[in-house]
Parts: sequence; structure tokens; C-alpha cells
Amino acid sequence: MNMLRIATRKSPLALWQSEHVAARLRQAHPGLSVELVPMSTRGDEVLDRSLAAIGGKGLFLKELELAMLRGEADCAVHSLKDVPMELDAPFALPAILERADPADAFVSNRHATLDALPHGAVVGTSSLRRQAQLRALRPDLQARDLRGNVNTRLAKLDAGDYDAIILACAGLERLELGTRIRDRLRAPQWLPAPAQAAVAVECRADAADVIALLAVLDHAGTRACVEAERAMNRALDGSCHVPVAGLAQWRGEDLWLQGLVGGVADGRAVRAQAQGPGNDPEALGRDVARQLLDGGAGELLR
Repeated sequence: MNMLRIATRKSPLALWQSEHVAARLRQAHPGLSVELVPMSTRGDEVLDRSLAAIGGKGLFLKELELAMLRGEADCAVHSLKDVPMELDAPFALPAILERADPADAFVSNRHATLDALPHGAVVGTSSLRRQAQLRALRPDLQARDLRGNVNTRLAKLDAGDYDAIILACAGLERLELGTRIRDRLRAPQWLPAPAQAAVAVECRADAADVIALLAVLDHAGTRACVEAERAMNRALDGSCHVPVAGLAQWRGEDLWLQGLVGGVADGRAVRAQAQGPGNDPEALGRDVARQLLDGGAGELLR
């Protein structure tokens, strides 16, 4: 195989991620020709409603998967946090790249930290996970929906529509906008989305030649962490419809997983954590999910 076609969304961040994957593949496989196939998805086109309201993050994948089924592309690059917990039957994720900083970013032109925001300040985010954690830490703040790509969201902040917005650190840094980060919202006080800051490559499960090319990109340490986080999310039946957060980190040979289920309405939060062998991330994820459910997360998820 001497040509690989990568389906990608057209947003600047999606294009950066796909170009990064293409460059890594060209470096690893001299002589391989790699081209991008940019596409628009329903998740990119419908910006006047939250993702939860229009069907969830899977909307960013469907058109790219159809392109692979039609033979127009060989693989697709995604932010792994946007990939549903269960892939449709003909697809696999043979490569998960080394993760960047998974923290969320506090971005504001006038205030240095979340704590420094004045009473009643307006914070932009459409993520239910971020809204729930905002409500838990600062119930006085107003969380308002904010959709669009990174540059669109920053422009709305700069226009004065919001006092602050919450974005992913990794996305800002990949777009060389890291100077906009005023503060990094870090664990344990604030948890990211499961698999945040990890880039994954999807292809047909029966495409052995494509899988062989992509294998060189897979980062085992990152894969174990995100598998624990996604197993927790799966056991909670989590999606962008529910505020679930999680972060797995290595401690020697073990993985340490912190999980949270939040309430957008009242700021209630159920937290759990566990440590387990790094060779069984699925079991660790299920363990933390069980603790969360035992702690009352089921009521929040309903």
C-alpha cells in the first residue's frame, strides 16, 4: 500500500490533528503518500443547539465513517473524547497517539482564575461536564452555551459575550494559542472528559494493510489510561448527555483512576477513585463506575 487517504473534519483543530498524523506516518513509512479528505459533519454544521440536543458527539464521526465504507477514505482521525464508547461493527481504533495535557483551560481577558471571577460572571461552555463542575465550585456563576470551533469561541469571548470560557488546553496549544490559557483546571479539583487530549485513528476492522501502517503510532501508556476512562464511562452509560469526568494516570506499574458524575442543576457531585494493575484498565474503569453508582451517581445520571 503506497497511498493512504485520511478523512477529517474541516475545523482548524481537526485539520491540525490529521496533518500531525499524516506527518508521523510519512516519517515512519518513507515512500508512503498521505492525503487528507476534508469533510463537513452534522456536528460542525448545527451550532445553534448543544451537542446533547442534536444527538451527541457521534455526529462528528458518522460522515467520516460513511466515507470509509464508500471507499473514499482509508482511515479517519478523531479527538478520542468525541468517539462513542462502542464503535459500529466494521470499525476499529488501531492507533491512539500519545496524549497531550488533558487539563481544561480557564480563558479570560480580565480575570486570572476561576476563583477571581466576580459574583454572577458569565462563563461560556456547552459541555454538561464543565457546567456541572462550574456549578459545584462556583454556584453564583452563570454558565451559558458556547458552540463552534476554537477560534469562534475565542472571538465571542473577545467580543464581550462572556467573562470567561472553558476550553481544552491541548486544543489551544495545538493551534499555537497557548498564550490564551490563564489557568489550567487540574485534578483532583477539576476533572477532564474521558480521553480528553488523546487523538485516535479509526479504520475498517478488516483493513489489515491500513492497520499495519497505523500500528507505529499507537502509544501503549496512553491507550491504557484512556481505556480505563472509557470503560468507566461505558459502565455508567455515559455520553455528552450526562456530566461524566475521568482521568487515569500512571503510578509505577499501576493505573490510578479518578471519576466524577456531576449534577448540572444543583452542582452535586459524586466522586470515586481506585488504583489497579495497568494491564487491566477495563476492570479498573468498571470498579470506579461501580463506586460512583454506589455513591448515588445513578440518580444524577437519570
